[in-house]
Amino acid sequence: MDIISEIEFSGPIWKWVGPAPFYFVTIPDSQSKKLKAISKLVSYGWGMIPVSAKVGATEWKTSLFPQEDQYVLPLKKVVREAEGLSERDTVTVILKIG
Repeated sequence: MDIISEIEFSGPIWKWVGPAPFYFVTIPDSQSKKLKAISKLVSYGWGMIPVSAKVGATEWKTSLFPQEDQYVLPLKKVVREAEGLSERDTVTVILKIG
């Protein structure tokens, strides 16, 4: 099994509306499949994968959420504000796994 330690991808920011709104970027299919393959080695529960994420000059620690056959990256408010991002903006993300 290929153990990936870093991935880079781009995607649009989307908003999940629930009791509290959250913003996410969906990880593309091919990279989500690689993450799924290693999830049992790095997940701490419910399939969530701990990562360090970087968008622009902002870096933070978070976890990827499994959603159907893909993973999604939550974008914290502090990150969106620091980078001037809003819903539907396309961002490039660098993830370090673990």
